Amino acid sequence: TVTLDGLDTVADEKAARAKTGFIFQNPGHQIILPVIREDIALGPKSRGMAAPEVDRLVDEVLARFGISDLAARRPHELSGGELQLAALAAVCVNRPDVVIFDEPTNQLDLRNRSRVKAAIDGLGEQAVVISHDLDLVADFSRVLVFHEGALVFDGEATEAIARYREIAGC
Repeated sequence: TVTLDGLDTVADEKAARAKTGFIFQNPGHQIILPVIREDIALGPKSRGMAAPEVDRLVDEVLARFGISDLAARRPHELSGGELQLAALAAVCVNRPDVVIFDEPTNQLDLRNRSRVKAAIDGLGEQAVVISHDLDLVADFSRVLVFHEGALVFDGEATEAIARYREIAGC
């Protein structure tokens, strides 16, 4: 059973979903509206928040991730890193307790990898990152290593990376 702050995520799925945000490996699959600002505003609007408050929150999260200049752009116009940051903004505008990332730096160039890593490092929310990117996890406070579906290490990043390399044979 997976718990989140003592909450059984299966027994109370709705409450668990309200506490978590998820960033897909391909953020283009989760940005569904034609303009970035509209997509970021979707969560607060769907909860019935008043338009002025939605606008304030959207402006705040755009600024937080340094993507205010992307607000009026269409998703297909953005780079992979810009899409990743827009998806993160769309999740964080809902104020989750935990943000889960699936391979957040996959297929990003060096500049955008750095931007996404800085965004993850700067989160006030707890981050759970699923990744094979050893540089990304190198300064995390805790890293879990899985092999063939089993947890084989839980601890400090340097040791986790060594364990991963041992298992992967590299």
